[in-house]
Amino acid sequence: MKNFWFTLLVTYFVIVNHSFGADKGMPQLNSEFWASQIFWLTLIFITLYIIIWKIFLPKITNSLENRKSRVVDDINEAQKLKETAEKKLNEYNKIIENSKKEAKKIIEDSRKSLENEIKNKKQKITEEMEKELIAVEKEILNLKKSSIENINKISIEISSQVIKQIIGMEVNKSNVSAIVEDILKKKNEIYQ
Repeated sequence: MKNFWFTLLVTYFVIVNHSFGADKGMPQLNSEFWASQIFWLTLIFITLYIIIWKIFLPKITNSLENRKSRVVDDINEAQKLKETAEKKLNEYNKIIENSKKEAKKIIEDSRKSLENEIKNKKQKITEEMEKELIAVEKEILNLKKSSIENINKISIEISSQVIKQIIGMEVNKSNVSAIVEDILKKKNEIYQ
């Protein structure tokens, strides 16, 4: 192939040098050289046409076909990836929807169990408070009874001592105790 081009180039220079040998000005306008010019013009254009047609055009056509098939393959692959992505998106949306439903159910169950637990604890606290109130009321009643008895004893003692100091002699404790108990009964009826 290189030899062909080299021969073609040498032939061209020989013809051109021969053309430059014309004495009458521009050889292109000299009718003597028109036949050779038409021959070489036709030969060069046919050669270029054959070279383009047999060498470059198949390569270009092959490149275009490869590019076209690659583009079609890429489009098909992109379509498959798009379908896969849409499937994954649908699965993801379903998972999210199911998770939301489960979360709502868990929250609702937790809320109900907490309400029940709070209700049970309130009931236990109320029962304990009632027991404590009953115990405190009993204790208050016991304290009231014991304090009344203690107050009676102390009142009898103090009254005896006061009367003894006023009169100067010992007083019968049973009489003082009867008077103090009578006064305390009247006071208890007022407070009750």
